[in-house]
Amino acid sequence: MSDTDTPTMRLWTQDGFREDEWQHAESAEALAGNRRIILPLAAFLALDHAAREAAEGRIGVHVLPSEALDALVPHLAVLPLVSLAFPAFNDGRSYSKAELLRGRHGYGGIVRASGDVLIDQIPLMIRTGFSEFEVTNETALRRLEEGRVGGIPFHYQPAATAGEQGAAYSWRRRPAA
Repeated sequence: MSDTDTPTMRLWTQDGFREDEWQHAESAEALAGNRRIILPLAAFLALDHAAREAAEGRIGVHVLPSEALDALVPHLAVLPLVSLAFPAFNDGRSYSKAELLRGRHGYGGIVRASGDVLIDQIPLMIRTGFSEFEVTNETALRRLEEGRVGGIPFHYQPAATAGEQGAAYSWRRRPAA
């Protein structure tokens, strides 16, 4: 792959790969059509109430790791999708944002991981509340196509999504037999 080639992005959910009905856009001009658009947080917040209302149901928001969720919280009830950025695999701030969206704010819409999504991260991303993944990493794409998500079945802590053992903390927190 040359420097000018951009990796192909595929959208993956726990039900498998599917077509992406959303498009990332940089500004509100993209709302002119009837498409579902993901705007950067600043562009979304710059919209007036009438524009947000006119685009309700087809507008999502992309949040960078450095951006706080506070300004977005009043709008969560009408947002069908919040995309959280992973600009690098070692930047985990969006994990915390997903947990806050699901746990503290009770957000029931789509929480999407966007950016440097690696196969080893997906099980934890699911546990913290992500429901969709924009995957470009070749290894991750291949493993997901093979149905090999991975992960560890036992957990030390609670999460937005309960583990296989139910809502309990983990096998370690259970009383000895």
